[in-house]
Amino acid sequence: MTSVELRNHVEVLKGYTDVLYLTNQSQMPSELRRLLKSKKLSCVVLGIDRYPQIRDRLDLVGTAVIDAEGMDASQQQRLAQIIESLESEKIGVVLLTGRVEMPVKSFSLTPSQSSFSMLSNMESVSVDDLWVRISMNLAYRKKSEGMAVKPAGPPQKIYRQHKNNLAEQLHMAEALVGNLAEQLRLAGLVQQDFLPAQLPNIEKIKWATAFQPAEWVSGDIYDVARIDERHIGFYIADAVGHGLPAALLTIFLKQALVMRHTVENDYRIFPPVEVVKNLNVRMAAQKLSGYQFATCCYCLLNTETFKLTYCRAGHPYPILIRPGKMPEQLEARGSLLGVFAQAEFVERTVQLEPGDKLFLYSDGADRFIGNYDDHAGFHFNDEFCELSKLSISEIMDKLTAFAHNKEIAVSEVDDITAVGLEIL
Repeated sequence: MTSVELRNHVEVLKGYTDVLYLTNQSQMPSELRRLLKSKKLSCVVLGIDRYPQIRDRLDLVGTAVIDAEGMDASQQQRLAQIIESLESEKIGVVLLTGRVEMPVKSFSLTPSQSSFSMLSNMESVSVDDLWVRISMNLAYRKKSEGMAVKPAGPPQKIYRQHKNNLAEQLHMAEALVGNLAEQLRLAGLVQQDFLPAQLPNIEKIKWATAFQPAEWVSGDIYDVARIDERHIGFYIADAVGHGLPAALLTIFLKQALVMRHTVENDYRIFPPVEVVKNLNVRMAAQKLSGYQFATCCYCLLNTETFKLTYCRAGHPYPILIRPGKMPEQLEARGSLLGVFAQAEFVERTVQLEPGDKLFLYSDGADRFIGNYDDHAGFHFNDEFCELSKLSISEIMDKLTAFAHNKEIAVSEVDDITAVGLEIL
């Protein structure tokens, strides 16, 4: 390196140059000049405003060192464009002087947020560290171009430096993962606060539930609520997918599903088909992105007559279990929630009798209950047929045990939720 004066002419890039030094100052810092000279690296100093003249000659540049001291806002914006241009050509950049946050879309080499901070006397950065960065940039560049690569320095020193950096990064990653896990755990507790604290058991009707999220939070939500002295409304809703996005949608479903309308001292209980229609309209109106669809099965039970009215929207059919008989699916048409605001849904009614059990579940429990065959239709598993002979509480306990003990592929893990009742 024979000259480091400020040059403004494009002819300076006649041949390969190890270091392109871009600056708006009159000269290069003496410490950096001595460093490059001692390492026998070629260098060209160029005014930043002259960069466009060499834009098509970047194949002759090994790495770039940019002195950004004293730049105003407009110059910083232009500098951001220069850094993007250099890194798009796989040229590593070392940014000197104070840290400056700039809108640079860097793919790997030297993000501006982690640039060197170098004052005029260079006391704020180690010259050895600067040499390692320049040498690594050159090694990456020359290797990609098939050129000979000089070692960055003593192997032990480089190994020690990278080992320390890796340890720090791992520590930060562990702290971040730990914090995220704690946040998800707390989110799961908040979500469970939206579930009913007590079930409306009475002398003739016994209720039971199961709730097994695939992760800390669940894409399922359920409720069992007494509407008045003679009616209980209950449902399961299942947001498409699972995890945090689906869990957020369940909170919306919980608030948007309205079982009755109250005006002063009067109220009107919504029939199930109206409940589901209103929920679908509210979902469609939100124009939700990502996990925007859901399924639901809503039921209304008259606790005096045991008449059950139900409506479903893309959800697994409710299962009616009668003493001495095979389980039976209660079919009713209904599409997914949130797809079409004008979707139509069908309401059905069934008369329950003493000894009957009703079982609602989310699709995560399908593998424990049965499977669908194109020719024979839905077929209940032998295990579920045996379980159906037990009380509704025992069925839920067994389902929970199956969910814990049965080996399931990671790709098939899903939230499992069930709500059941038994007429005593």
